[in-house]
Amino acid sequence: MNKQNTAMNTDTSTFDIEKIRADFPILQQQVNGKPLVYLDNAATSQKPRQVIETLDTYYQEYNANIHRGVHTLSEKGTAVYEAAREKVKTFLNAESTKEIIFVRGATEAINLVAQSFGRNTISAGDEIIITELEHHSNIVPWQILCEQTGAKLNYIPINDAGELILEEYEKLLNKNTRIVAIGHISNALGTINPIKKIIDMAHAVGAKILVDGAQAVPHTKVNVKELGCDFYVFSGHKLFGPTGIGVLYGKEALLDAMPPYQSGGDMIQTVSMIKSTYNSLPYKFEAGTPHIAGVIGLGAAIDYVNELDLTVTAQYENELLDYANEQASQISDLKFVGTAKDKTSILSFTLGRIHPHDIGTILDGEGVAVRAGHHCAMPVMERFGIPATARASFAFYNTLAEVDALILAIDKCQKVFG
Repeated sequence: MNKQNTAMNTDTSTFDIEKIRADFPILQQQVNGKPLVYLDNAATSQKPRQVIETLDTYYQEYNANIHRGVHTLSEKGTAVYEAAREKVKTFLNAESTKEIIFVRGATEAINLVAQSFGRNTISAGDEIIITELEHHSNIVPWQILCEQTGAKLNYIPINDAGELILEEYEKLLNKNTRIVAIGHISNALGTINPIKKIIDMAHAVGAKILVDGAQAVPHTKVNVKELGCDFYVFSGHKLFGPTGIGVLYGKEALLDAMPPYQSGGDMIQTVSMIKSTYNSLPYKFEAGTPHIAGVIGLGAAIDYVNELDLTVTAQYENELLDYANEQASQISDLKFVGTAKDKTSILSFTLGRIHPHDIGTILDGEGVAVRAGHHCAMPVMERFGIPATARASFAFYNTLAEVDALILAIDKCQKVFG
């Protein structure tokens, strides 16, 4: 159970894990008297000191409201804020900063598209397609939209491995399909969906497509031009940045035609008691004082990730997952939930009759932080006939020794519960 993997691929031989871990202050602590093993990265990632120091500098040196001020602090804050927008544009390979909208997170971005684009283009008889794999934030907004408009909501089923059944997707697509909304990577199972193929199939019938990339951007390079998606969303806190900040990418022509989602300061050009006119993109969708520190912190997180190279970190994470799967497969009563051929960074499992919440509690006593529950993906749990799973999710700062600690903690669960 505790043997070390000595055959990691040479592709990551220059990956300095100790140097990387030193960048994350929170990892240098003990929990319940044991070294912290943080394996809840799919819920939120930890933040490097470079991001923390950037936030500290903002609040200490140039905290001020942006865009409307003419004094030095406001102008500096505005410049750094808009520089972060440029970083996001480059990170996603978008065409223009006009296509980058700052929101509170992927959830708000999806709701924005559903209500601003969907409610103004969808009517009774139209159809929307989602999948059985989705996070609740990519289910409920479309259910609400269908209730508002009389549209029909369909979903692509998954097989026993947790993979989308594309033959069923093809059957669902038709001339009435208006929107397809799909996660790039499943937060519950780690399944990597064949996103480019799914996008092309949607466009072939004239549908627009939104991709939920919250789980993808920390693990893989995203090029929205190559994908051809109409909308792409993600959250900063899963990309080693602050909470409360996220991004909506949308094709400029679509965003330009969409009405404002919220109204207030900064999203307007003129206001009178009779009529108001709206600001240009991207500000039309950024009403009120934004999460300035969050945007600046997200920019710092992107700088950090760019320095590492996502291709290398993804390879390292895949090796961690392979090792974890190998070790976990030797545990009696452990059952993997989600065994897709193409997956990343997530080990979701059950352990006999031990409830996942009890697994999580025992593991926490050993300093191992995992997620236990339905992971805001209740349809996935229903598909597999279980109430919940325990989920270990990896990032590039995790180690083989931490995988060993996870396995030993699972062994203890079995001993505690007989």
